[in-house]
Amino acid sequence: MNSRKFFAFTLFLLWSFLGFASDINNRPSISTAIDTTQVNALNLKADALKEINPDSSLYFCKKAAAWSNKLKFKPGLAQAAINAGNAYIILSQYKEALGEFTKAQQIFTSLVQESSSKTFKTGLARAYASMAVVHSEINNYPMALDFYGKALKIYLETHQKNYCAKVYNNIGIVYKSQKRYPHALEYLQKALMLQKETNDASMPTTLTNMGAIAFEQQNYQLAENYYHQAEQAFEKIGASRNNALLLTYWGDLCLQKKDHTQANNYYQKALAGYQSMQNDFGAALVWYKISGLQFELGQYLAALTSAEKSLQLAQSIGTQDQIIEDEKRISEIYAALNQPQAELIHYKKYIAARDALNNWENNKKFLRAEMNFEYQKKEALIHEENKRQNQLFWFVVIGGLLLIGLVFVTYNRLQIKRRLTLQKEVAEYEQKALHLQMNPHFVFNCLSSISSFILQNGTDSAIKYLAKFSKLMRLTLEYSKASLIPVHKEIESLQHYLELEQLRFHKKFDFTIQASTSVEDDMALPPLLIQPFVENAILHGIVPKETNGNIDIVFKVEQEQLVCIITDDGIGLSKSMAIKENSVKAHESMALEITKKRLEMIESTTHQKARVLIEEASDQPSGTQVTLYLPIQYLTNQNN
Repeated sequence: MNSRKFFAFTLFLLWSFLGFASDINNRPSISTAIDTTQVNALNLKADALKEINPDSSLYFCKKAAAWSNKLKFKPGLAQAAINAGNAYIILSQYKEALGEFTKAQQIFTSLVQESSSKTFKTGLARAYASMAVVHSEINNYPMALDFYGKALKIYLETHQKNYCAKVYNNIGIVYKSQKRYPHALEYLQKALMLQKETNDASMPTTLTNMGAIAFEQQNYQLAENYYHQAEQAFEKIGASRNNALLLTYWGDLCLQKKDHTQANNYYQKALAGYQSMQNDFGAALVWYKISGLQFELGQYLAALTSAEKSLQLAQSIGTQDQIIEDEKRISEIYAALNQPQAELIHYKKYIAARDALNNWENNKKFLRAEMNFEYQKKEALIHEENKRQNQLFWFVVIGGLLLIGLVFVTYNRLQIKRRLTLQKEVAEYEQKALHLQMNPHFVFNCLSSISSFILQNGTDSAIKYLAKFSKLMRLTLEYSKASLIPVHKEIESLQHYLELEQLRFHKKFDFTIQASTSVEDDMALPPLLIQPFVENAILHGIVPKETNGNIDIVFKVEQEQLVCIITDDGIGLSKSMAIKENSVKAHESMALEITKKRLEMIESTTHQKARVLIEEASDQPSGTQVTLYLPIQYLTNQNN
């Protein structure tokens, strides 16, 4: 019976870490390309199929790995290896499983070296834990504990209490399988403590395992206490349908006390639970226990029926040690029924099943020895490689320190030179910007438009526009002396400029200028920075358009930056560039070049990002949108 309990524990251990290794696909992908999304979808399919159809799971794993190799998508390749390893465990192909988990471990190790991402560290821990599962399955307990220790170290470093609890639980199960009960209880207690902190749903199972250990130590009172605690925990988390294992152990405890009626009640409830979960392994175990109870009571025909049901389930899922116990029990029942021929048939089947299991155990020993040899060989190679890398490291460190010193001196000199150059260029660029904004061509065109307006509309209207022109000239000269002006002053300047341009182009366009409430009164920006883009919107967007147009200017604060958006519904960026290919474009090139230089100066002096984005307008059929991202500056800072 002890071997059967151990096998049940091993199944729980396997369940725990198969689930453990599957959720990396739910992490954000490091790539937004649709191909990596397809890789993640293939890995999810492989994970979902690993228990019900491991062969299909392997097919999707291979497909995901092929795509990952093609895309050089390491996380997808590592997860495909984890999923393949899980499928191989289900198929009892442990050498292949260990190979896949080792591959995943190597990939995650390289990813952790490239990035300290918690996701990659968690993946590495899962690979170690999965390798521990393989070694547990072949009874290589020292190696299993070694890999669990590596996984636990990472989970402790990354403060993942729920995963730490799972590792503690599985280490306890390994010690329990070795009958090292004090160590088993120590680690199960650690798991229980963390599970209570996190209200983990596996807490009742840990209490059940602790009760089973107390039962095997023949401390039946302590076992009963643990079982009662497990019952309360199941009720608290609302998962009483998952307590079939606990009900089975309650049946064992009642049977030990010779309370056959209560034992049978517990076994029947456990059987119903396993059947509702479609857990054939658990159901086979409970039918075997029921047959033992019936046999003890002399109910041989009922015991035979129960044992045959257990045998049928064990054969369907290939549980070799359960088949051995069932064949032996059936042989004993036929002996009690005085049917020697049937007794002999099943006794022979019992011997054959036992020999097959012994051969399998021997194969496990050879496989364990082979895996240990390969691991030791790998560790020796890693040790030698580490030794060479340490030597290289010190050479690199010494050379690096010398190089850093040289780079520091050179960089210092360059920075000083760059600051002096920028300071020298500031005045030049500001004057160029002024000339760009109010060049003679613009002045001539405005005066010509005003003259025409006088002839067509009379002196009163013309005087109003002459006043605006005069004010614009005065504001421009005044602003050119300051390094920063308030946003509302910039809006006032743009208002006058656009009204004059409306006169010049005979109401060819309408305009709006808005400032968001997030723009504070003392927020400021460099003078004469926006006008060249507004002029471009008029000349290259609206004027070539057959119908009238609109220009919208918006000032707002977004992500700790002052943002200015200039949008026109003109002919659009692409058409404008095509028209300008054969025309003289020195004026526009100068505007863009000067603006870029001014933005570089802003970045240098404020140590914050400043950039301009020019693109097709996305919210209308045609047009261009210019977006300037500027550091938030205040007039108070300038005054200080």
